[in-house]
Amino acid sequence: MNLENIRNFCIIAHIDHGKSTLADRFLEITKTIEPRDMKEQFLDSMELERERGITIKMAPVRMNYELRIKNNESNNPHNSSFILHNSGSKYILNLIDTPGHPDFGYEVSRAFKAVEGAILLVDVSKGIQAQTLANFETAKKSGLKIIGAVNKVDLNPPQLENVIKETAQLLGCSENEIFRISGKTGQGVEELLAAVIEKIPAPSIKDNGKSALVFSSLYDDHKGIIAFVRVFGGEFKAFENTKLIAANEKIKIKEVGYFSPKLKPAQTLKEGEIGYIATGIKDPDKLRIGDTIGDRALVGYEAPQPRVFVSFFPEDSDKYEEMKKAFQKLKLNDPALRLEPDSSDVLGRGFKVGFLGKLHFEITSQRLEKEFGIKTVNSFPSVSYKIKKQNQKDLITIDNPRDLPEEYEEIWEPIIDLELIMPASYLGSIIRMKDDFRIGDFDTQTIGDRVLVKTTMPLMELISDFDDKLKSATNGFASFSYRIADYRKADLVKIDVLVAKELVVGLSRIISRKDLEYEARRMAERLKDLLPQQQFSQAIQIVVGTRVMARETIPAMRKDVTGYLYGGDRTRKMKLWKKQKKGKKRLLGMAKVTISADVFKELLKK
Repeated sequence: MNLENIRNFCIIAHIDHGKSTLADRFLEITKTIEPRDMKEQFLDSMELERERGITIKMAPVRMNYELRIKNNESNNPHNSSFILHNSGSKYILNLIDTPGHPDFGYEVSRAFKAVEGAILLVDVSKGIQAQTLANFETAKKSGLKIIGAVNKVDLNPPQLENVIKETAQLLGCSENEIFRISGKTGQGVEELLAAVIEKIPAPSIKDNGKSALVFSSLYDDHKGIIAFVRVFGGEFKAFENTKLIAANEKIKIKEVGYFSPKLKPAQTLKEGEIGYIATGIKDPDKLRIGDTIGDRALVGYEAPQPRVFVSFFPEDSDKYEEMKKAFQKLKLNDPALRLEPDSSDVLGRGFKVGFLGKLHFEITSQRLEKEFGIKTVNSFPSVSYKIKKQNQKDLITIDNPRDLPEEYEEIWEPIIDLELIMPASYLGSIIRMKDDFRIGDFDTQTIGDRVLVKTTMPLMELISDFDDKLKSATNGFASFSYRIADYRKADLVKIDVLVAKELVVGLSRIISRKDLEYEARRMAERLKDLLPQQQFSQAIQIVVGTRVMARETIPAMRKDVTGYLYGGDRTRKMKLWKKQKKGKKRLLGMAKVTISADVFKELLKK
């Protein structure tokens, strides 16, 4: 099939606006999936995606489609503003379904490099949201042809025309060019698919030599690393020799093919197509997202900058090597992970891992356990700080509270530019959150019956429970997007946690000094409620340096060791109680406290 009959596109939207459901309808219309095999959110293949109801990883699929709609035959007059020239022609449609949560924005940016166009989907019951704006701006900067569509019109919402108007204004097009669809019922979906063919340009021919850009990858025990690629020049075949250019690694291709959506071998992978190349490489460190396979380098991707840092240690220290291999395999299709060796006197060897946000951290932690069977102990999520030591000009960067020097002149924390969209009636609720999350001054503008708020906030506040508090304060009607802006000098202090006189690895935090007393008392009280009782009493102390800011005690579990004695001499009971007391004291000397991930989540809440 020639280039004119290929279309590469993705679906972008705010979280929960119906991307995966729309992709399901495309798979049905093109008969890519047999009806007996069809299930909801088909492209969300990860167990966690189905549990949470969100897309985490981009998912490519190739669909073969014969254009059936002729000019002005649409059942929906609002979806027939385009003219079709090639009805009856056969096309290859390469779709990439993308995540909507801001933590996975890097997945979306990689998808943009592999396609020529995008469908911008807006939930008609919610309207334009923060991530709608963020994705649109990124797609526009990438030079993609963008088609607007409002979803869930089967609900007949009264605000339908207003949302269409807002979407048209955002895209700079007429309201008649915005498609009205229902991913649930299929209304208007085939017309939208026809518009993808008519409006999104075919891949162009460029002098790229023989080249394929790697936009994702996974590991297969038999085929080695499987690279997900967009071919920009030439063609690739199984058993031919080629090269990973950035890694300077020669490879012999074991297999090529495309996504249907499962891997389907093919004889060749040609220019303009999206598919996979099985490299045969067994070492995960040798292939990087953004590398080029072939003989001429392509412009790859900017490396993502981690924002949240967590130290991971295997619960069973003998599983360090297994955890290392698991992280390497996760990194193949999640290049946003950054790994550095770490160690602890108590927990042994581990890794300091950089993430793009709190959800990214939570998902990765759950994947380690579900996909690889590895339970971990981790530190408190932290961000990177810049420190000016005494008598030194240059700032040093730390991303673990335990690395904070005892004496320093200044500490700087990362600040984000934050955008929130909500109904105007909830603006007061956001104002009441300002002090709790150290939110800066507001710059507001009106979008229809809603308000767009632009402000700033420390990144550390974002990875607490800001998302949950925002949803609670606005009944779920507010959304947000953000980007790292700069560093700002702040008045911060480090607190440590002692349990049974032992420093608990991972619970050290850097917090605002104005919150010190409140936060210390709250942490002590929460730990008393959250930590299990032991055979010995546990003193919980929240300290700053040598100063104890708060203290609580978890009493020992008591067993009635004299229960079988009836009456008689009290001396015998006293001997048993003393023996029990000595045993508890001995156990206290051997005490080792570990903190579960659930405890960290509770302590992050404000």
